[in-house]
Amino acid sequence: MSSPPPISALAPEITPAETYQIDSDDYDSDQERDDLEDDEYDKLVEEAENGYSDEEMKQFTNQLKESGLVNFLRDYLLKHDNEGQMRSLRKLLLGYGIIPPISLRNPATPNLQLLSFAKVALSRILRRRERLTNLSTLDDAIDLFKKSKKIIVLSGAGISTSCGIPDFRSSTGLYANLQNEGKYDLDDPQQMFDIRYFREKPEVFYSFAKQIYPSNFVPSPCHRWIKSLEDRGILLRNYTQNIDTLESLAGVEKVLQCHGSFKTASCLRCKTRSPGQSIEPHIMSQQVPYCGICRKQRDEEIARKKALKEASKKGKGKAKAQWDDEDDESEEDEWGGGEPGIIKPDITFFGQALDSEFDESLFKDREEVDLLVIIGTSLKVAPVSEVLTHIPHSVPQIYINLTPVHHVQPDICLLGDADSIVTYLSSKLGWEMPPPLAITQPSASTENGNSKPHNAESESKIDRATKVKIPPEEGEWLTGKDAASHIHMYRKKGDPEAYRPQINQTISDDSSISPSLKALEKQEEGEEDEEIPTSLVEPLKIGEAEDGYISDESDVDEERPSKRSKGN
Repeated sequence: MSSPPPISALAPEITPAETYQIDSDDYDSDQERDDLEDDEYDKLVEEAENGYSDEEMKQFTNQLKESGLVNFLRDYLLKHDNEGQMRSLRKLLLGYGIIPPISLRNPATPNLQLLSFAKVALSRILRRRERLTNLSTLDDAIDLFKKSKKIIVLSGAGISTSCGIPDFRSSTGLYANLQNEGKYDLDDPQQMFDIRYFREKPEVFYSFAKQIYPSNFVPSPCHRWIKSLEDRGILLRNYTQNIDTLESLAGVEKVLQCHGSFKTASCLRCKTRSPGQSIEPHIMSQQVPYCGICRKQRDEEIARKKALKEASKKGKGKAKAQWDDEDDESEEDEWGGGEPGIIKPDITFFGQALDSEFDESLFKDREEVDLLVIIGTSLKVAPVSEVLTHIPHSVPQIYINLTPVHHVQPDICLLGDADSIVTYLSSKLGWEMPPPLAITQPSASTENGNSKPHNAESESKIDRATKVKIPPEEGEWLTGKDAASHIHMYRKKGDPEAYRPQINQTISDDSSISPSLKALEKQEEGEEDEEIPTSLVEPLKIGEAEDGYISDESDVDEERPSKRSKGN
């Protein structure tokens, strides 16, 4: 019998770069079960029952959620079973009730072949984080900020909307506007940020890029609040999904721009990188920028080939020369027909992997973090949305956003205007936020890299950045009851009752958010107001409340499947 591959053969595959950017939606365990014949299914169930015990599986789950996927797999595969063999990934997966796809279902399938699938399957287990029930109140949130020393802030577009930069997914965001305008033949507005679509039709992206280009914006109170965490020495890192660079403009140094930014731009063909300001005139004039290096190479190559062909035509007949002319045209098309070397801002499009810095930083930071703050994001774009699952599940999580999320379980939810909420937190903590700065974003029109002149427009933007919708002295908190006691909504005092919905919720392990908050979401997104019900109705199930997560995400506890009952 051949021995299993040594751990060294698997080690290159168990790295952050090969693990954190997988898509756990690639596998549907329900479908795999449904496709099995009864006899085959029952054999797998029996194999699972003869494998790890329930207590062993519970220990594996706790280890996975605390040590993380990379460390867990390294440890699991490094150790051997009672027979001196490397522990089996098949045995582990069946212990979770996870059935491998048919191509990997043979019992002799080695760990090395199962590893990629195991990462996908186990990452779905990691998604099922349970709330820390000892944390729920506003005072708990304040105390967490007081005592935490290594805070990760995960930020999204919601912290930049007050600066005048549109978000992407709200009813008034970029995607909705593109859909409503109907200018482009798009199956989905997100195609605007699809790398394959960009390669085919770059002019579409550049027709609207100036709407999100960070040319004249002042950092919001949220950006300055993140800077205040850094100034106090308690910011471990800011993972931002934003491409506007406003965190850097606010002075934040420990920032990782997960989706890239307009700071630099690169040619898709030769990969030459240049400052982002070099394409600013093209963005503002809605023109596609092309690489000068590639254009020169193309012109020189076509000229050289033409010269060679002209030389070869001498002495040939007229008919043959005409045939060669047709060949010349095909040679000119060799570069793709049209301009070569499209330049793209170094922002991450759908279909592109994140920079390896994301994986390596997350792997390092997860060992130090003592508080995770998620602010201004709906957590719908992987892999950044998966940050919550990859840090230890015992690390407290505070969620700050205009509307709630339904597919994750943060410990404390602070709902409302994010700028107003962080201003309130700072006032309660006795922290001073840095003042808003003059516009210092460099541009191509600025000589020698100096900032744009300080004028009345910038004064107006700075003045607007000093104000929040709800100052601390004008706000009030509404707190949920029972299973929603960790949800707190920041509202302006004296608002009509219809705009101050109750945050009631029945006690249910798998309930998501109350109908009252659903109504709030509609109000905040500009939909027609509706009366907030005072009585409770049956809450939505998690699987019903949010798209993008299939049915087997709703169960918190892992249960092995049982054998199917056979009819007569």
